Amino acid sequence: MTTSSPDTAGAILDDFDSRPGSATSLVRTVLGAYVRPLGGWFAIADFVVWMEALGVPPESTRIAVTRLKKKGIVQPSTRAGRAGYDITEPATAMFERGDGRIFGFRRMTDGDPWRLISFTIPESQRAARYQLRRRLTAIGCGTVSPGLWIAPEYLAAEASQIIKALQLNHHVTSFVASNIAVAGSLLDAAERWWDLDGIARRHRAFLEMSKGLESGPADRREAFVRFVPLLDEWRIIPYVDPGLPPSMTPANWPGELTVAEFFSSRDRYLTLSREWVGMPVVSG
Repeated sequence: MTTSSPDTAGAILDDFDSRPGSATSLVRTVLGAYVRPLGGWFAIADFVVWMEALGVPPESTRIAVTRLKKKGIVQPSTRAGRAGYDITEPATAMFERGDGRIFGFRRMTDGDPWRLISFTIPESQRAARYQLRRRLTAIGCGTVSPGLWIAPEYLAAEASQIIKALQLNHHVTSFVASNIAVAGSLLDAAERWWDLDGIARRHRAFLEMSKGLESGPADRREAFVRFVPLLDEWRIIPYVDPGLPPSMTPANWPGELTVAEFFSSRDRYLTLSREWVGMPVVSG
């Protein structure tokens, strides 16, 4: 069984650094949505073909895969004389956790419970404290104060995994809360605790990208070419957007429209595009 040091575990948990549309981000998206469900192994020659279809040059693909190897996401493996890579066990677990977020967006209703996360981390562990704050933000937690964070209760397990991976359990205490009393409105509080403007911009960027994709693709390859960039843009949204209840989002919040558009696109494109990746001989 593959085990991870704290540094490796941190790299595995960190799936938020690459910019959507970059070679590294597209490679991660293809690994998680295509390679992992189809067995977890890929020949590098096939992977180059898939990425070329997305406009990524072979050299950029190889560099991106090498970086992911260094982070413990993939490991070299040869099958039937073909050079390739396996997705590692920790990365497989990461992608499986991601499926629940990416393909199962959740939104709170007014009255649903919250998880409060309180921590006091000594200055000697400043780097770990920084990583904890960065990663809690990356999964959708809000900042009430530097040592107090808030999230929908359904994010509690993910937050706990991050805390455990960073070996900070002894510095963290969490609580479940059913009611929140704030000065002003709940929307005012949400705007202080989360970057609602930034989240809304991500939603609108996705909606802009999805324009013109209402009709179905002509073939499997086209389904792949159309859907992967859209999925790559989308997959960050279910992390940064915690799915706040209606009382904590503006009246013109684009989230519901974005979610509906993504799932409609998934139904049209995902299965067909996976068939192209799973073909024994990949061709243009």
